Amino acid sequence: MNTNTDTIVAIATPPGQGGVGVIRLSGPDSAQIAERISGSLPEARKAGLRAIRDTQGQTLDTGLVIHFPQPNSFTGEDIVELHAHGSPVALELIVRACVAAGARRAGPGEFSQRAFVNDRMDLAQAEAVADLISAATETAARAAHRSLEGAFSKEVDELVEALVELRVWVEAALDFPDEEIDFLADGQVAGRVDELRQRQSDLLARAGTGRLLSSGVRIAIVGRPNAGKSSLLNALSRHDAAIVTEVPGTTRDVLRETITIAGLPVTLADTAGIRETRDRIESEGVRRAEREMQSADLIFWVVDATAPEAHPLPGLPESVPLIRIDNKIDLVGEAAAREGRHVRVSAKTGAGLDLLESLVIEELGLSESGGGEFSARQRHVDALTTAGEHLQRGQAELIASGSGELLAEELRLAAESLGEITGRMTSDELLGRIFSSFCIGK
Repeated sequence: MNTNTDTIVAIATPPGQGGVGVIRLSGPDSAQIAERISGSLPEARKAGLRAIRDTQGQTLDTGLVIHFPQPNSFTGEDIVELHAHGSPVALELIVRACVAAGARRAGPGEFSQRAFVNDRMDLAQAEAVADLISAATETAARAAHRSLEGAFSKEVDELVEALVELRVWVEAALDFPDEEIDFLADGQVAGRVDELRQRQSDLLARAGTGRLLSSGVRIAIVGRPNAGKSSLLNALSRHDAAIVTEVPGTTRDVLRETITIAGLPVTLADTAGIRETRDRIESEGVRRAEREMQSADLIFWVVDATAPEAHPLPGLPESVPLIRIDNKIDLVGEAAAREGRHVRVSAKTGAGLDLLESLVIEELGLSESGGGEFSARQRHVDALTTAGEHLQRGQAELIASGSGELLAEELRLAAESLGEITGRMTSDELLGRIFSSFCIGK
């Protein structure tokens, strides 16, 4: 349980004016502080209308007061919510009154951190709270809610349990050295390692999709000058976001637009045409285009169909998936088509854009429905990747030398890596970094 002895307070609703603003208190003195500024508390979990006053008795506002006694609250501590009018000035005055009565202002994510410390939720669920708040699409919101309900954590815990079971089995064999060789060589252990690697790989792929759902996809649109990159951006965003002219080098800086594909927020980055140039401004644009490619999740390489290119565009990173788009097919009398990672479109007429979107969905491992997905973060993907590396090394040692000791150690390390996802194995430094990214009041 949480050993905190202080009571924190913060405005829980977004900054700005609104019809209603919510102030949240959490900690052992929440009830006493709320009583001091509102006179009395209503029955637990029932709203009561109260005049809210400062510590000198001056009325600040009239609103609803709700008390959530521990341990059945969001943080596992006593929580009181004050629902007042949504004036930033009035809400700030109430917060000051709470501070004067003995509370302190909460830091970013401190309510969620207390919920984690008090075992009201694990770390992945706590992060899903922030993902749900920032969800930009319906699909992302549904995925974050599934993580908040524990869908992702359940699968991680089940994989950890399977790792522990196999480790116990292997270590039991080590306790009986006369039987160890037959035990490890009969194929059962190798088969179970194969099964674990497959489960890890499947979960990693789904976590990768979950990361895209929570953080969105970054697509860099690159190509030679006048290939139709800006026209493609305008066509996909369905409005004239970029200036389109016949003059090469019109686009000098990176222009970004956000669209939705299969329920996923996608940021398109229109970049400067890549070519050799002595123009200092255009050269900077080319440099920024190359930087944009390196940080993208996917690259659209746009080619002018009237002047097809046989050689790859210089500077394309091998580590980022690439889709080649032959644009301006309306000028050469060709039909829209798709073959592998190659699609032929017309940004002017819209022909082939549906093929391009379906290719993006396939390339990113998405589904149209998005059902059953969960939100995830890059650190989750990294932890799953590390766990997979440990499983691979353990399997290699088992095959090469039949070493049960080394396999058991790699299984232990794999389980520890997965434990970082839910917070079973998490340093205070990591917790600080995670919760500091949350909004205040959550």
